[in-house]
Amino acid sequence: MLRILRNTVFGLAIISGLFSASPPASAADYPNRPVHWLIGFAAGGPVDIVARIMAQWLSDRLGQQFIVENRTGSGGNIAAAAAINSPADGYTLLFVAPNNAISTSLYKKLPFDFLRDTVPVASIMQLTNMLVVSNAFPAKTVQEFIDYCKANPGKVSFASSGNGTSVHMSAELFKVMTKCDMVHVPYRGSAIAFPDIISNKVQLIFDNLPSALEQAKGGNVRALGVTSPQRWPSVPDVPAIAETVPGFESVGFYGISAPKGTPSEVIEILNKAVGEALKDPKLIARLTEVGGIPKPMSPAEFGKLVTDETEKWKKVVEFAGVSVD
Repeated sequence: MLRILRNTVFGLAIISGLFSASPPASAADYPNRPVHWLIGFAAGGPVDIVARIMAQWLSDRLGQQFIVENRTGSGGNIAAAAAINSPADGYTLLFVAPNNAISTSLYKKLPFDFLRDTVPVASIMQLTNMLVVSNAFPAKTVQEFIDYCKANPGKVSFASSGNGTSVHMSAELFKVMTKCDMVHVPYRGSAIAFPDIISNKVQLIFDNLPSALEQAKGGNVRALGVTSPQRWPSVPDVPAIAETVPGFESVGFYGISAPKGTPSEVIEILNKAVGEALKDPKLIARLTEVGGIPKPMSPAEFGKLVTDETEKWKKVVEFAGVSVD
């Protein structure tokens, strides 16, 4: 996988070199053509859902289409590499989530440094993950789940949206804190994983709330707990896992970054537009429906959040003892 990633990055570097002589973007008329927003996971998943909600709002407000592009693979690193090696003109953006903070320490041979090679643009929202299991799985509570795992070591498998995602690392943290022996089955996005969970081929996932909640509301899976330290406002009837496993916590974030060198004027335009979006009652209602809490921030504030999250997840990676070469 990393060989493919490195080859992809090499090819993108050649392409980006062709644009190196291009004049810098003018903030006066930005955007004057479509903007491509790269996301690292499959269509229909939680990142994709939120990206398309926000992209439509930005398209309507700024008068140019914001095109969501799914570049799946390597826990979101394919998309990150593509964005980093694109012209720094504001016309290629990256959807940022905990996977970008986690990958910095989990992946040992990444061909880029996320904090060095990107600039923060805007925060969109905060969200929790939710532990959901197949309806065929016998456990009805978190404690019953733990008891079952301990009675059946190595026989329970969990899906993730890829190595290095918060979906993956939430489960790894749970494994360490509960001494549950579970097998990891990575996918290129949670939307792809759910058919196997529903059919009980894989028993569970600690998915981002937007898609987990949709599947649970539809009766396709059973919700056991959320990964936030307390119950999440939009799903107050679902207990926090921390009620059973004290100290357990995995709260995520969604936002936007751009290639290093993107003009500050362009970043300010985008940050202002996202801030306006997060004041729109209709958009707030849509984000609330999928379980998100809007979190507008300045570029500097969002940059600090990503830096802090990178350090936090580094400790979790070390604590869980996992890595990807």
